[in-house]
Amino acid sequence: MLFIYQILISIILIFSPFVIVYRIIKNKEDKKRFIEKFGVNSKKKNNGNLIWFHGASVGEILSIIPLIKYYEKKKIIKQILITSSTLSSSKVLKQFKFKKTVHQFYPIDHFIFTSKFLNFWKPSLAIFIDSEIWPNMISKLKNKKIPLILLNARLTNKSFTRWKKIKKLTKSIFENITIAYPQNFETKDYLKKLKVNKIKYIGNLKFAQSPKENFDKLEIKKTKNFKNKKVWVASSTHEGEELFCAKTHIKLKKKIKNLITIIIPRHIDRVNDIVLEIEKLKMKVSRHSNNQENIKDVDIYIVDTFGETKKFHKMAASVFIGGSITNKGGQNPLEAARYGAKIFHGKNVNNFKDVYNFLKILKISKKINSPNQLASSITFDRNKDNGKKIKDIGEKILKKTIKEIDNLIINEHKKT
Repeated sequence: MLFIYQILISIILIFSPFVIVYRIIKNKEDKKRFIEKFGVNSKKKNNGNLIWFHGASVGEILSIIPLIKYYEKKKIIKQILITSSTLSSSKVLKQFKFKKTVHQFYPIDHFIFTSKFLNFWKPSLAIFIDSEIWPNMISKLKNKKIPLILLNARLTNKSFTRWKKIKKLTKSIFENITIAYPQNFETKDYLKKLKVNKIKYIGNLKFAQSPKENFDKLEIKKTKNFKNKKVWVASSTHEGEELFCAKTHIKLKKKIKNLITIIIPRHIDRVNDIVLEIEKLKMKVSRHSNNQENIKDVDIYIVDTFGETKKFHKMAASVFIGGSITNKGGQNPLEAARYGAKIFHGKNVNNFKDVYNFLKILKISKKINSPNQLASSITFDRNKDNGKKIKDIGEKILKKTIKEIDNLIINEHKKT
């Protein structure tokens, strides 16, 4: 089955130049660094112990920032490699002033590119985040006797059903995982059924948070512009949800005159379309990147930059989390919840079902179905006690995770 998979990837490679060009035109690919996806490395490798973290995109990468900050200080680690697949994740990482850590785009899962990648970087440990399963890379890791850890692992019923249909390939992949740390009990059960050798439940790493970042003077000035406004946030929105939130704003502004709605789209390449759509409703829109100081008459403030979600979550007592009205499975609500915000979402939250169940028990989250319902539910009073509950859970999960990875690193170091 792995041989057939390799043939399919080889066929796809024929069309990859056209795909890359299209993605560059759409600003979804780095014009210079896309070659990294073909196994061409653009960063230097240091001598000594290197650990490798891989996550698909922004959410996965941000979830490991507390770990990266910890291992930046560990002398036993000489270099940290982070790989991801999206342009947005690479831009977010640039905001952190790491010394040991370098970023590369994850290579296409072809046996030639995966071999080149591993031969160059020679990681002592590979840590894949969330649902990243790549057959060729996992096979090469096994051949080179590099331990593979699935951290904060997540499998949905849909992906589990898909893996069950290709039994031989599935067996060859999952039996090569050294240890898996599932983020929920559903995933733990699926991993058992897929015959992963060692499984240990710690909890969802996304409950943890990175240490506070220092904002520059310009950013502090921007946030002060909202001081006399009633603010609520719509975060990680997808197509159709911006209009949903704009209609909520119209309803809410009938009773709250100094209202401003901050929208943070999941994909900022859609911003031009979003602005046009909202302006059709006769509303005034401002973009974060325009550095507009006077926002007195602004209705909708759109955050069209990478990696600044946190500062806006800190402002709001109410946050709507996107991907939940449209059928995207919902986005991560935990960052906003950590700051004491009330969380609102639609019915489609399968990606974070266990998290939303927990937030519901704490009475932090609420499901909404219409702009009217959202408008009538929004509050401007933050509950700091709820935020503290989330932070405490996150700190415990982070400590347990660090202890586990430390043991793995020490064990590998003893072998060298």
